[in-house]
Amino acid sequence: MGMYTLDDVKELQPSRIWVNVEYGKFYEEHKLSIEDYLLALPKEIPIAYISSPDISFLKSISGKFKGKAKIALRSLWENATEPTLSKSYGDIVMKDLSSLKPIVSGILVPKHFIWPTNKEEYLLPSTSLVKDAHALGMEVYASGFSNDNFGSYNYSHDPAAEYLQFIDNPDFCVDGVLTDFTPTASGAIACLAHTKENLLLPTAKPFVLSENGERPLIITHNGASGVFSGCTDLSYQQAVKDGADIIDCSVRMSKDGVAFCLGSSDLTTSTTAATTFMTKVITVSEIQNKSGIFSFDLSWSEIQTLKPDLNGPYAQVGLKRNPAAKNAGKFLTLPGFLDFAKTSNVSGILIEIEDAPYLATRGLGVVDAVSSALVNASYDKESNQQRVLIQSDDSSVLSVFKKFPKFERVLVIDPIISSASKPSVDEIKEFAHTVMVSRGSLVRVHGFFLSGFTDLVERVHDANLTLHVGVLRNEFMNIGFDYFADPMVEIATYSMALVSDGLVTEFPATAAAYFKSPCSDLTKNLSYSIVAANPGGLEKMVPAGALPPALPPAPVLEPADVIDPPLPPVSVSSPPEPTPKVDDEASSASSNAGNCLLVAGIAAFLYLSSH
Repeated sequence: MGMYTLDDVKELQPSRIWVNVEYGKFYEEHKLSIEDYLLALPKEIPIAYISSPDISFLKSISGKFKGKAKIALRSLWENATEPTLSKSYGDIVMKDLSSLKPIVSGILVPKHFIWPTNKEEYLLPSTSLVKDAHALGMEVYASGFSNDNFGSYNYSHDPAAEYLQFIDNPDFCVDGVLTDFTPTASGAIACLAHTKENLLLPTAKPFVLSENGERPLIITHNGASGVFSGCTDLSYQQAVKDGADIIDCSVRMSKDGVAFCLGSSDLTTSTTAATTFMTKVITVSEIQNKSGIFSFDLSWSEIQTLKPDLNGPYAQVGLKRNPAAKNAGKFLTLPGFLDFAKTSNVSGILIEIEDAPYLATRGLGVVDAVSSALVNASYDKESNQQRVLIQSDDSSVLSVFKKFPKFERVLVIDPIISSASKPSVDEIKEFAHTVMVSRGSLVRVHGFFLSGFTDLVERVHDANLTLHVGVLRNEFMNIGFDYFADPMVEIATYSMALVSDGLVTEFPATAAAYFKSPCSDLTKNLSYSIVAANPGGLEKMVPAGALPPALPPAPVLEPADVIDPPLPPVSVSSPPEPTPKVDDEASSASSNAGNCLLVAGIAAFLYLSSH
């Protein structure tokens, strides 16, 4: 693909074309007339807008194109100097806008001229620029939008939310946006604007597959953990506010038997434990292949002294999550979580149980703790209207909950698979109603490009089981190229093209916004919609040899992969010894080596992402 001329653009049959002209004096010096060129263009090239950062050029064409095209001053950064007036663009646009009225019909300005941010990258109050321009009869266009470039933490890494800030707020609406990702902007305008008060489409009833007109469940992953630290009161409150159907609690156990919610039993991943409990560092190979500080080695009173620690998966490459709330929130016990859920308007709860066999050897019965808490909260009663999903990667754990007929049982399949054999699916039906899989089990990827879909959803649905997929995250580095760095395109793919029954996400607001929009309803015949990705569409455009060798196919799920041994009895055994503390020099060397590997890994990813 090379450079396009206006004649090439004509072949695309656009309804309107915006022409931006720079370096006007350069053309004059070489006796080239941009005005004559534009005036001589045939009607098949519909020039509707002409912009330039050069006021003298705009003066020269304003009369010639009257009634033919709208003329706009393209403002550069506020401190840059406009060549004709020798004044900064900031002074011209923000302080002397009326002087432009005789020359132009509008202005094209960087987006921060309208919605500035503070040094922490949070939004400040909007300026009066749009209102002032509209009062003069001038249009305002905002520039600088790009899905793969950080905007403000207020948008939670959702590019559509940024567009809506400019077109769907109660004070003003810009007249247009200049963007590198037109589908996202079009989707925000055509699908998402003025839909905040819309009701979500219904979901399928428990134990049955989704039908036409029913959408997938919006299931949280540690609450709205893209906004607040996971499994805190704030993350759950935000999830309810954002429109989640199901809020989740991954149950952990303290040393003294208190069940509470946290994303990992390793406290170093989401708390400040490393600052106060380094003497508790151990390696538990049954749980993870690296050392950590584990919840079952601390009492609940000790855990309560810790603060949450919000760390996104891409924070080390600059994509942080809401740093103003990095240590905000309180941890909840399982009974506290259930009390909160009962008083909220969510459709149900998901309780995840991990590491039950190992916890039993430490004298901690997590399965009994969960069962007792649910019974004490009357979630087992017929009168309870909220759904209860019990999730685990252990078939024996799920089998225990067969005694609760109201509870839906979800089997987690951690490894990436390409399909599932009929015997394996039949085996799953003996103890579960739903399978939870990673995104890589539904889409095939080749060098960050989608190359196709697997048949896993079809296999699972054929057995009358439902399927959940996750974890969805908004950061563009988490999203394949075919989604155009837009999390809503990924949501559309898993809901429309793959017909998943549940989406597990750390940003429930993004999923809810999509499902409130008319574009999520396949029964509507819309002129524009947010469409699913087309696997292979971009991959075939990559030059031969530019992609890495394709990975071998993922394995097919077999019965042996889903059957676990019976749970051991709960009994106390000797805990592992704490990991010896290494000397400072060795620790520093190890840290430096790790940082070098991290930088190398990031560089490799960024290289692949840009080629």
